[in-house]
Amino acid sequence: MRILEISKKNTILTLFLLLVGINAKAQTDKQSFDFEFEGIQLNGILNIPEDVNPKGIVLIVHGSGRTNAVEKNWYADVRGTILEAGYGTYMWDKMGCGKSGGTFNYNQPVQNSVLEVIAAITQLQQKKIPGSEHIGLWGISRAGWINPLVINKSKDIKFWISVSGVDDKENFSYLFEENLKINGVPKDSIQILSDELINNYRLTHSGADFETYMTATKNLRKNSFLSRFNNGRKVTEEGYYEYQKTFMKAGFDEETGLQVYIEDFESVLSTIDCPVLALFGEKDKNVDWRKTKTLYKNTLGKNIDLTIKSFPDCNHNLFQCKTGGFYEFQDTGLPRERCNGFLNTIKNWLHEIETHKK
Repeated sequence: MRILEISKKNTILTLFLLLVGINAKAQTDKQSFDFEFEGIQLNGILNIPEDVNPKGIVLIVHGSGRTNAVEKNWYADVRGTILEAGYGTYMWDKMGCGKSGGTFNYNQPVQNSVLEVIAAITQLQQKKIPGSEHIGLWGISRAGWINPLVINKSKDIKFWISVSGVDDKENFSYLFEENLKINGVPKDSIQILSDELINNYRLTHSGADFETYMTATKNLRKNSFLSRFNNGRKVTEEGYYEYQKTFMKAGFDEETGLQVYIEDFESVLSTIDCPVLALFGEKDKNVDWRKTKTLYKNTLGKNIDLTIKSFPDCNHNLFQCKTGGFYEFQDTGLPRERCNGFLNTIKNWLHEIETHKK
């Protein structure tokens, strides 16, 4: 068991890299690759190093929300870095996104997303894509729930790169409070709004009627940040009861008032037996990275090679930032600049685990 923890700034020259549109340095064979999941064709892009036998294929597993990853060339810098380390990459769009068929479901269950990833792995292997006998996982945010379950279900996973990983519970209460602080909302007002948010979860999960919910969330529904986050959508009676049906079936922690995404998540993490690289931004205002870091140390760190690195002045998506606020780049127009050393950490770690295998 080895835990390597790094938190100091890397002295490597800062790379000005955007999330999309960056040309990979490595020469690659880029091709469209679709696979079927639940009778629906999902469209993806496969990158294989040219003139080199790939050491494996790294699947890029998305976080929450819609994707347009193939058309917009998402994570081009990350994929290029992985290619430089000698691995192929595979990334696809979710259902109802990009050129993928079906209907997008924001509330797609984590367990269903797990089956989707496994379907992609199966198709790569059935088609005998070079490198598919050695699969690695790279995932951000919500993928921190998906990838551990994939590893538990598939014997072919050789490593996991976790970016801005999560613990077992709903993280929106943390996101909400941290962004209220950034927006200068007074402490007493934050407390009132946070209490209403948790009460909202408890009422919805317990089966409370719409009128009770509306009365209990009168301040919350007026909050400008929440309204913006929800694109100005108002809660309707029909929408409330429709969502409540699903929410009442979800795992729930009465003590914290938060949804539990993976039951007994600590045990799931403790059974993982492949090397893990965990990367965090120290100004992550989406998930409580310190809590996840501790969780990883207490579970993954007991049995495997676990490397943890955190980046000062970096946000949830591992871009340099001033506040880490949810709308910082959108509101300021500042360029998105990768955390100093983020890409090199990935490449160097991939080389390191190859060395350890020999």
